[in-house]
Amino acid sequence: MQTAKSRYLFYRVIGYLLVILSMFMLLTAGVAVYFNEQSFWSYLTSSLLTISVGYSLVYKGRHDFVLMKRQLFLLTTLCWLSICLFATLPFVLVLPGISYVDAVFETVSAITTTGATVLKGLDTMPRGLLFWRAVLQWIGGVGIIVMAIAILPALKIGGMKLFKTENSDISEKILPRSSSLSLMIGVVYLTMSASCMTLFYLFGMNGFDAITHGMTTVATGGFANYDASFGHFNDQPELLWIASVFMLLSALPLVLLVGTLRGHKWLLLRDPQVRAFLSITAFCVVLLTLYQHHHNDRPLLDALTHTTFNVISIITTCGYASENYAAWGGLALIIFFYLTFSGGCSGSTTGGLKIFRTQLAGLLLIKQFKLLVHPNAVWVQKYGSKPVNDQLLGSVLAFCFIYFASIGALALGLSMYELDFVTALTGAATAISNVGPGLGPVIGPDGTFASLPDGAKWLISFGMLLGRLEILTVLLLFTPMYWRF
Repeated sequence: MQTAKSRYLFYRVIGYLLVILSMFMLLTAGVAVYFNEQSFWSYLTSSLLTISVGYSLVYKGRHDFVLMKRQLFLLTTLCWLSICLFATLPFVLVLPGISYVDAVFETVSAITTTGATVLKGLDTMPRGLLFWRAVLQWIGGVGIIVMAIAILPALKIGGMKLFKTENSDISEKILPRSSSLSLMIGVVYLTMSASCMTLFYLFGMNGFDAITHGMTTVATGGFANYDASFGHFNDQPELLWIASVFMLLSALPLVLLVGTLRGHKWLLLRDPQVRAFLSITAFCVVLLTLYQHHHNDRPLLDALTHTTFNVISIITTCGYASENYAAWGGLALIIFFYLTFSGGCSGSTTGGLKIFRTQLAGLLLIKQFKLLVHPNAVWVQKYGSKPVNDQLLGSVLAFCFIYFASIGALALGLSMYELDFVTALTGAATAISNVGPGLGPVIGPDGTFASLPDGAKWLISFGMLLGRLEILTVLLLFTPMYWRF
């Protein structure tokens, strides 16, 4: 299906992304030099190899090309696969004892901002590698999207088209040009990252922890520098509150945050998915806080602090844990399991099903109830103030079906490796939703994915990529109709 000219597009875009990735490898080498770690040679080697391949692809794609809309799905997937392939190099070179499947798992988990890890002994891990994990999550949060929107207009390609194939943003376009939008999204992302880092530092984190945790918080990635995750800072509850605020902000539509900065004061609160997201979060926080206070006889402020942090962490698919919330009781287990599927708002750095899809599915259900009572009546369904046609409702229903079907299929595949029911089901859910920790003693908040069989790790890695690209972008490539002329 791909013509010679269309391949030039693939070469050039992937090449540019690899060149940018190599710059971050050089930055990581600088961090390793600062901490006097000999592993800086590994990052330097990774950078030289990546930039060589990147420039070769850019040079090979220097010719004119043509773009077909259907090729954007393949291009999006190839961009992510290419980034994942080369981003494994530092893990392989710095940790000679790591298996290739573990290196791939850690890389995919980082770049998809899932936060699941197979590494142990993070407290004594080389600082350079901890920085690289954080950088990958920061890039994966929104960086690759912004890069794509910024690069493609220069190549005379509609950058917003690629943006929409990997992130189903239904918000109004605040800015008329995709290049302006990418710039403003980048400014918002950088501002939130810098603000989070600064506040972490001012309230007690050392400089390195503030930088890395600031990146992974705003990216809603969830990689921490300690085996205890964010629980390492439990003696400083103000840090948990700062992280909660920035995780919550990062779960809001980035386009609407841009609009708010441009003077549209009530733009966020007028958005129905933002109101629903904040309402669900507040309800779960209040319910679990009271539950812990009465059921576990826990001090109210302490219960509120940890409940707020962990609820926001899971619903935003960040995946931090301040403690083992699976031990809070049966109600907490069920709520956290439900929140695993929820996700934040469309157009944010979060994963999951997204709030707006749940709302639209609810509109379809209400319509069916009305038709049962008045089968010949005609209603105009509205989302906010805008009418919603049946085609959009049908597409949302189809996505919800494939979303849960993917979780079911992945859980079935994981069960073939003799994983218990809770590990297989929550492992599949956390992979597709890009949350990070599952439930149970193996992959719960206190565990890691290190003990899983290699085959299960490959399946979960595929599930993380599938969820980050919102499933249909990838699955479409496996259909015969896509490859027909």
